[in-house]
Amino acid sequence: MSASSVTLGIYEKALKAVADPDDWDSFLSQVTRDGFTFMDLSIDESPERMARLDWTPAQAHAFREAADRQNVQIGGICLSCHRKIGPGSADAKVRQEAGDIFHKAIDLCYEAGIPLIQVAGYYAYYEDPDPGQRDRYVATLAQAAAYASQAGVMLGIENVDGNDVTSIAKGLEICDQVSSAWLSMYPDIGNLYEQQLDAVSELQAGHGRMLAIHVKDVRPGEPRRVPMGEGSADFPKAFAQLARQSWSGRIMIEMWNDNDPAADRIVVDARTKVAQWLTGAGIEVIEP
Repeated sequence: MSASSVTLGIYEKALKAVADPDDWDSFLSQVTRDGFTFMDLSIDESPERMARLDWTPAQAHAFREAADRQNVQIGGICLSCHRKIGPGSADAKVRQEAGDIFHKAIDLCYEAGIPLIQVAGYYAYYEDPDPGQRDRYVATLAQAAAYASQAGVMLGIENVDGNDVTSIAKGLEICDQVSSAWLSMYPDIGNLYEQQLDAVSELQAGHGRMLAIHVKDVRPGEPRRVPMGEGSADFPKAFAQLARQSWSGRIMIEMWNDNDPAADRIVVDARTKVAQWLTGAGIEVIEP
């Protein structure tokens, strides 16, 4: 085994929907069929996915049991609904709702055996910026980290597009301020390139503090739906930096295939490219 080794996962939204949304066996069978080890579950702004926050323990257990039957790990929850309900909102009721979302997501992780929540680095995405947004975001996140510590669930901040937590360095400043062993980084390499940052120095800054990593291709001003290998992200260069750190862990390919009939081919093609770049950098890809 090389000094660095990774497993590859896929984002829920990259896969095709199935006729019965409760048929998790059929849905999750795509993960291993397409050559992935794990999947990250989405809880975004849509009512259908936000309803997952209110799953009963029985529903959470059923999801976990389906993943076990399909030999699929659940890498984490992408809790992007906080883009709509901002933890740093100027409205105290919205902040309370954002905190409640954290608690519900942590409870879901506990019941379903999911180890990690990806925390979106948006303070209050749909509100006009104000000087107190970051402090309010940090306060809400600190409360969530305290609750997560009791459940044994890790929180990882994602650097995002926009103007808030736009870099690993900015995310680490928040981690240091919260000062919880249960809060670290879940970096998005694509977003580093979308922000036109030096990805190598950013990944150097994250050394030893990156729970898992997202990859997606991008262009400046275009952070989503760029086909893998056709954008501006220099993955061989970024992966070489991970190899120098001897970084090992989960790398999740983030895509939105919108139920494209060719979704299987698209994700397999993306997986093949990412695996080749990783192998070229000297990082071993562990097969399912």
